[in-house]
Amino acid sequence: MFLHGGILHIFFNMLYLYIFGDNVEDAFGHGRYFIFYILCGLAASVGHMLTTLDPTIPTIGASGAISGVLGAYIVLYPKARVQTLILAFFITVVSIPAVFFLIFWFILQLFYGSLTLWFEVPSETAYWAHIGGFVAGMLLALTVRRKRKRLKPVIPDYVRTQI
Repeated sequence: MFLHGGILHIFFNMLYLYIFGDNVEDAFGHGRYFIFYILCGLAASVGHMLTTLDPTIPTIGASGAISGVLGAYIVLYPKARVQTLILAFFITVVSIPAVFFLIFWFILQLFYGSLTLWFEVPSETAYWAHIGGFVAGMLLALTVRRKRKRLKPVIPDYVRTQI
């Protein structure tokens, strides 16, 4: 979870962690976020081990654990927006709902993961680790979301009418 295969590998992992990680850490708290991150990385490893065609090839990178952060983000911040760079016939930055961005990302992982698993298309990317981490992050974030809802202060009616 802490090794990387090159400068671009670590750059894109850190970019996603920078964009989504701080909010998820705020929701979990520092210590629980560390445990959450490790659990997502382990779930990612299990997802990869269950689907790999060649278990002798080692995997490296934080992508599975960071995918858990993305899964938690979609659960904890479903109405958030992210600034997204669009590269087409033009270059622009647009603000889009994080839900759309993350669902699109997840569908890409499923698509490419399916190619590697069912059609045995070779890849250097452990797509099923991404999927395993993402799902684990979503499930773990549900516990935080429930706790956050319970902790919301109740404002009495007589105070609400004066606000």
